[in-house]
Amino acid sequence: MFHKNTKMSLQPSLFLLGLLLVKVTTIQAALGSNPWEDQTWTEVQKNFSFPCRPEEISANLSSESVHTLRFSDIKVIGAIGNLETVPDARMVLKQKKWTERSQMQTCMQVLTVLSDFIKRFSPSVFSLPCPPVEKALPRVGNEDLRAQARELIQHMKKNKQLNFHNDWKLINVFFNAQSQCHPCPSSQQETHMTSSMQELTRLIDYLHQEVPKAFVNLVDISEIKNSSPSQQENGPRDLNEVCECSEEPSRLATAVRQWYYQNSWEKLLALGRYDTQDTFTVIYQPFLQEMDPSLFLRKETSNHPLNKSSIALALSLWNGMMDPTGRKEELSPTGQRIPVKCPTQEHPFLFTYRKNNYLPISPKIAKKSERKEGTEVRCPDMDPSNVVPTSVHNLRPADIKVIGALGDSLTAANGAGSKPGNILDVLTQYRGLSWSIGGNENISTVTTLANILREFNPSLTGFSTGTGNQNTFRAFLNQAVAGAKAKDLPSQARRLVDLMKNDARINFQEDWKIITLFIGGNDLCDSCNDPLYYSPQNFTGNIGKALDILHEEVPRAFVNLVTVLKIVSLRELYQEEKVNCPRILLRSLCPCVLKFEDNSTELATLIELNKQYQEKTHQLVDSGRYDTKDDFTVVLQPFLEQVSMPKTPEGLPDSSFFAPDCFHFHSKSHARAARALWNNMLEPVGEKTNEVQFENNIDLICPSQDQPYLRTYQNSNYIYPTVVATTAVATTTAAATTPNSPNLGFGSQLWCEDRSPSTFRPTSVHALKPADIQVVAAVGDSLTAGNGIGSKPDDLPDVITQYRGLSYSAGGDASLESVTTLPNILRKFNRNLTGFALGVGSADDANAFLNQAVPGAKAEGLIKQVQTLVKKMKTDQRINFETDWKVVTLLIGTNDLCDYCTDSNLYSVTKFSAHLQAALDFLHKEVPNALVNVVDFMNPIILRQVFLGNQDKCPILQASYLCNCLLTVREGSPELARMKEVIKAYQTSIRELVESGRYDTRENFTVVLQPFLENTKIAFQPDGSPDVSFFAPDCIHPSQKFHSQLSRALWNNMLQPLGKKMDFLDLAADIVLSCPTQEEPFLRTYRNSNYTYPANPSIENWGSDFLCPEQGSSSSSPTSVHQLRPADIKVVAALGDSLTTAIGAGAKNITYLSTAWRGLSWSIGGDGVLETHTTLPNILKKFNPYLHGFSTGIQKETAGLNVAAGGAMAQDMPKQARELVDRMKKSSEINLEQDWKLITIFVGSNDLCLYCENPEAHSVKNYLQSLQQTLDIFYKELPRSFINVVEIMELVGLRQIQGEKCEMTTQSICPCFGRSPDNSPELQEMKNVNRHFQSGSSMITYSHRYMEREDFAVVMQPFFQSTVVPLDDKGKPDLSFFSVDCFHFSERGHAEMAIALWNNMLEPVGQKQTYNNFTYSRTKVKCPTSDNPYFYTLRNSGLLRQETKKSSTIPYWAVLVAAIASFVAGVVLVMVWRTRKCSRKEEHPINLMSTVF
Repeated sequence: MFHKNTKMSLQPSLFLLGLLLVKVTTIQAALGSNPWEDQTWTEVQKNFSFPCRPEEISANLSSESVHTLRFSDIKVIGAIGNLETVPDARMVLKQKKWTERSQMQTCMQVLTVLSDFIKRFSPSVFSLPCPPVEKALPRVGNEDLRAQARELIQHMKKNKQLNFHNDWKLINVFFNAQSQCHPCPSSQQETHMTSSMQELTRLIDYLHQEVPKAFVNLVDISEIKNSSPSQQENGPRDLNEVCECSEEPSRLATAVRQWYYQNSWEKLLALGRYDTQDTFTVIYQPFLQEMDPSLFLRKETSNHPLNKSSIALALSLWNGMMDPTGRKEELSPTGQRIPVKCPTQEHPFLFTYRKNNYLPISPKIAKKSERKEGTEVRCPDMDPSNVVPTSVHNLRPADIKVIGALGDSLTAANGAGSKPGNILDVLTQYRGLSWSIGGNENISTVTTLANILREFNPSLTGFSTGTGNQNTFRAFLNQAVAGAKAKDLPSQARRLVDLMKNDARINFQEDWKIITLFIGGNDLCDSCNDPLYYSPQNFTGNIGKALDILHEEVPRAFVNLVTVLKIVSLRELYQEEKVNCPRILLRSLCPCVLKFEDNSTELATLIELNKQYQEKTHQLVDSGRYDTKDDFTVVLQPFLEQVSMPKTPEGLPDSSFFAPDCFHFHSKSHARAARALWNNMLEPVGEKTNEVQFENNIDLICPSQDQPYLRTYQNSNYIYPTVVATTAVATTTAAATTPNSPNLGFGSQLWCEDRSPSTFRPTSVHALKPADIQVVAAVGDSLTAGNGIGSKPDDLPDVITQYRGLSYSAGGDASLESVTTLPNILRKFNRNLTGFALGVGSADDANAFLNQAVPGAKAEGLIKQVQTLVKKMKTDQRINFETDWKVVTLLIGTNDLCDYCTDSNLYSVTKFSAHLQAALDFLHKEVPNALVNVVDFMNPIILRQVFLGNQDKCPILQASYLCNCLLTVREGSPELARMKEVIKAYQTSIRELVESGRYDTRENFTVVLQPFLENTKIAFQPDGSPDVSFFAPDCIHPSQKFHSQLSRALWNNMLQPLGKKMDFLDLAADIVLSCPTQEEPFLRTYRNSNYTYPANPSIENWGSDFLCPEQGSSSSSPTSVHQLRPADIKVVAALGDSLTTAIGAGAKNITYLSTAWRGLSWSIGGDGVLETHTTLPNILKKFNPYLHGFSTGIQKETAGLNVAAGGAMAQDMPKQARELVDRMKKSSEINLEQDWKLITIFVGSNDLCLYCENPEAHSVKNYLQSLQQTLDIFYKELPRSFINVVEIMELVGLRQIQGEKCEMTTQSICPCFGRSPDNSPELQEMKNVNRHFQSGSSMITYSHRYMEREDFAVVMQPFFQSTVVPLDDKGKPDLSFFSVDCFHFSERGHAEMAIALWNNMLEPVGQKQTYNNFTYSRTKVKCPTSDNPYFYTLRNSGLLRQETKKSSTIPYWAVLVAAIASFVAGVVLVMVWRTRKCSRKEEHPINLMSTVF
């Protein structure tokens, strides 16, 4: 502490520090009822020297002209406007409470600092109150400012301290240039911004007219709220939410708009609009985001009471009034102390436009003749290969058929076609001019790589044309995104691959593709803000992820990886004063390159980072990881690495190569870059040009007769410098770079004599020999990922390394003699085995291959792993997905158990089993020819033994964090006893799931439980302590020694018959590898083990468990059907036939077959509760217990809004619709206008079953017309409605359903499908008609005629599109799903339909399940998520642009014609059919119209 008598001599700028520290009472007083208190200034005056010296400026009489106005003349300071800094706009938009204190505090803080400065010159100055909170809340636009201005004028007129007509006033008008709702298309930006300026102009006009003697600061404060860390991280999302633009405004868009706004205002003001009188002027004051208030001080302070943004704004205003207006763009280098500026004797006045003779700085548009950047290609040999090449190393330019590109705004071509000076147009993406993929015009006028290649192959496709973002059809395969960074590349690659796969113009498997990837500029521009995030490792890691996607999924591809350019040359353009560039905009776009001084440490760091980006990119390609397939390669093209700034003949930076923002390439640069890229592609690897001079003409080179190919490492005879030679057993090069090399002393010997495969490829999984296995894969957690396997005993940090090549179930490092793993064992039987992992790395790395385990994974994450695994197997050319036999090993559960005590519901046995089942179900559905090992998880209780016995060696704190529920509880405690019971329940659930038989319904698939880990005995040292050599340094993960034992035990389990498998593992035991025998040569399954699964417990009901977290309705009733949550539904209704009336659903015999069990109906029944009866209303009642409209019981009086009728056909639907509307209108329980309604329509089975009797009456045309009439009624009559149209099922499957228990036959109930012989023309025709009913209803459902209302949607639910007849454990139709007639559904069938319908409603359009999954589980009901809480419609599925207003390009009549014309050829068959029906008509049964659909 300072002694009270100590005198302090301070630097002048430290005045502010004391000022800030003593302002608490001042601000409190201002926010309360007391005005400004004079004693505050007295306290400041005692201790600090003010940096400015008013006494040095001669005092004159008060000025009569605003252009000779001094600070000493100012009497009052006021403020109006939107000054929001404390909570950001997003909080307000989300209805967060904004208190009066926080709003007014910001305003008063600004006025406090300004007043203190001015008071030194004019002691009598005072400030007026800030606008009250209700008038200062931020809004979109500035429409509230006029009211504030009127109130301010009233305050000034009434204030007795002020002579309104004679005293000078300083008025600050705060506005937010970014609070304008700008249209998304850049072509509309200028018109819209001009319109928004007019609002503010009217306000200034009003002040000009009403207020004499005023100096008005027009202050753009948009940078304040954008300067907070959260805003910088997430971008200005508030406007996007309000404006509902299809994409977030990028930093480029934000910066350009703000620059345009500032430039437009300065032009307007400098022209003298408000300088017609000497008593009034307006000055535009931009707030500079980079102005850090701490830089005004020599000492940082963190405890001052003033908001940092408020201080910066006040200081910016003070200095702004000192500066000549035209010099406001001159920024100080970052890091330098910013002085508090003072008026001087030479310049005592506040600067104005007229006083300073200021003319606005506008881009000088040089008139120059437009020169087309065309080229001529004169190559002697431009022909393709005689035969389409199979190797990328023999690829000629003319062989290329598809072109694609990934990257940022340089590839999106922002501003490439902008006219000089039109900075706003830089937002336009001229993709047709893009250097690497543009296809505008042709090579004679536009030089791009695509246009060059079109000279070799005119049929090239994929190039972009015109303008627009990556989602426009003209962009095609130019998937670059403006503003993108390296982290965005994987998602771009994903979209590019999907586009190529799904485009009919592209033969994805056969066409040769060239893809150019260029990224890095934006990473470098932001690198100083987070050096760790923008590290070279992260940069190349993200590029690697994108390349991995291309490598794994894209056949026949040549990928150009263009290294990041030498970005520091941009400083030449920025610093050269003779070149007219918008510097404040340029600096905003690339601050980390431009804001530091030339010799600063920060700039040196940037230059070094730039080099490291380039070097790491070289290392990525030189690793050889993308040269493992003959039809794929990645080639580094380095022509931009040492690129210099193009110069004019006078030696100045040539801005003609740049867009008007002086940052993006203009078409001139795009043309030079295209030529340089082309030349790089023809230069051999190792000899490529890495420096081009853009100002020099770049001539195109041609393929030579000796080297006609695009150059690769192989045809260049190039040897990668970092590649280590691999052995015959495919040891990984990655192993050479692992932190710790594996111990090669954990090998095994296999003494099996017979290692031969089956004589013929087996068709049954029960006759599968080890040598028949061609693919091995694994999913799970860190145990399977291999964390810490190769870590040295004392290297705890290395446990994060994933030694996948050593993993017991999926590793393939070295060979069995040195590394024991299941793949190394299997390779002794089949040396062509594939799928195993090598070396180290994550699941995303190429060398992980089919080891898709993820460290830390729990059962919930399995589904994603198996989905990724299946995708890899389907797309990898080394695998024949349909015919290769696969072994997939799954181990999961330890992490779930370790967290069980933290949330027993989230990690319940039921949810664990459900997640495991979901993963196995997916494999069962998707993967042919597979044996799946489910390994019982390692009992985490053994970890307690290890830790309790080695407390001095094991990291207790880390382990407790990883497995708190088991390692921190006391021995013998109730908590530990409970955990042991949970472990047993987990194990039981796994066994019951596997032994349910649900995965033994196909001959080529099975799941086998391998229980060797169920009881694990750890090894002990001679002193009785656990042997930690079996564990990694964390004492949790198994070491290589442990993994070797796991591999042996797993292999032996696979050869042991079910019922006799070893369910324990002794780590200390000498485990010898077993061999198949001549008598038992197969991997064991339940069938070849003669094992009978134990009977399942009886099922009491067909209810479902509700596992969804509590989710309420929308905060207010939604007005849009696209934001409709389940809890918002108030009314449920249904139309249809006997399936919806639930004929026979509860019937036990033929007597009750005709009873309509409406309370059990899948779509409308409401009997009981969800736990006993699964129906759509019972699910909805979990969200809204007050649901109306559902049916109960069997009486018509309790049918509710179930207007379905037995035997109904499509022609009856309009009548049912009218009846339903009448019921709703008459119901006292329904508010027709306000209540949201869910209506389900399911009809058509009767039309199909009787189609052959009368094709005209039951035609597709009539069916569709009736459906449309029905929907038209609802569309016209019912507000707030969500309509489910359930796609008609495939009725041909009914032919399979027969048996002694069936009271009726398909022939009698559905003659058109039941009577025709198999493979007959008549049956084929009925299948075709069935499909036309389905496709036609989809077209009607998604017709544009139902999309004009915001509160109405029709959605097709297609779960019956590919109808699957459920089978029992014997492979026969499971009749428990059907009523006694074997045609209608039983209660169980209705429950499954309800689940399928509900789940369809929660699936996006285009991703809905299109088959019925009729398998018993009480946990199949899906839940809405916080990310996707709404029922899916076409729009919120992302398949329909919100702004679309034009009608569908496919007219309704075309749908009908297409549906009818497709079966015209079958008319003759129908005629023949009729002539052959006579004998069948005699067999016609009694009238069953009351019991058919």
